[in-house]
Amino acid sequence: MGQISTSQPPHPFEGLYSFWKFSRPHTIIGTTLSVWGIFAIATSYHNGGSEFFEGSRLLEAIFAWIACLCGNVYIVGLNQLEDVEIDQINKPHLPLASGDFSRQQGWAIVAITGVLAILISAFQSYWLLGMVAISLLLGTAYSLPPIRLKRFPFWASFCIFTVRGIVVNLGLFLHFNGGFPLIPEVWALTLFVLVFTFAIAIFKDIPDLEGDRQYNITTLTLKLGKESVFNLARWVISSCYLGMAIGGVLWLPSLNLIALVTTHLSVLALFWWRSQRVNLEDKTSIAAGYQFIWKLFFLEYLMFSAICFFGV
Repeated sequence: MGQISTSQPPHPFEGLYSFWKFSRPHTIIGTTLSVWGIFAIATSYHNGGSEFFEGSRLLEAIFAWIACLCGNVYIVGLNQLEDVEIDQINKPHLPLASGDFSRQQGWAIVAITGVLAILISAFQSYWLLGMVAISLLLGTAYSLPPIRLKRFPFWASFCIFTVRGIVVNLGLFLHFNGGFPLIPEVWALTLFVLVFTFAIAIFKDIPDLEGDRQYNITTLTLKLGKESVFNLARWVISSCYLGMAIGGVLWLPSLNLIALVTTHLSVLALFWWRSQRVNLEDKTSIAAGYQFIWKLFFLEYLMFSAICFFGV
């Protein structure tokens, strides 16, 4: 008699789940909120936000969103393709590191999403095409040899906060606004995100200490130590919230200043309470603290765009 196979058939959604992990969900959520948050701010600048619900404007936002998502997957996917051995130490759950995806599959996804990002944006506007092209260029320089800017702390941080902080916010607003002018609200959000993503860039390397050391990836964490980088990130994030509260009073009189100041100081207090619970000797605790910082990044787009859009 033949042996009865005990192996389980592949789950029908297993490939989709692996793709979801490959896309790095926290970055997908961040990209989604940045697109729709900037869209809300841009439409609030015209006719008090009534354009937000117009069919042609919604379609414009959807195409921009898809282009940005494709660009997002290209950038994070390329980084994983070049970091398989490092991720097997730092992030063994990722599809390439775990073997759920082959390198060939990874390269196919990266190639397809990169081409789609360029093609979709090219049919929308020069502003969107420029934003996507610059983002892909910096994302490529960040990961791909021989440049591989992630080897150098300054340039690694520069790539991350330039794309997230400047290129995405200004490029999306210019696309949705049809060009200049850039309004004070967009400059305020851009400055906040620019500084905040610097904190994300330096904090992200804290839990990856061992893999980065083994493969000679120089980071601030390796140079200064976990505690110093952690404290630096806390003060950088604090400056963002205090800066938005003070800057709102001085330069954004058209917004509801009570809502702006109250929300940002409240989130700042929440951040400091949560940061006290991070154990720098526990990789899981550090990773949870890093994800919490991303949640604050998400929250800022929701808070600020709501204050602009609804005037609350």
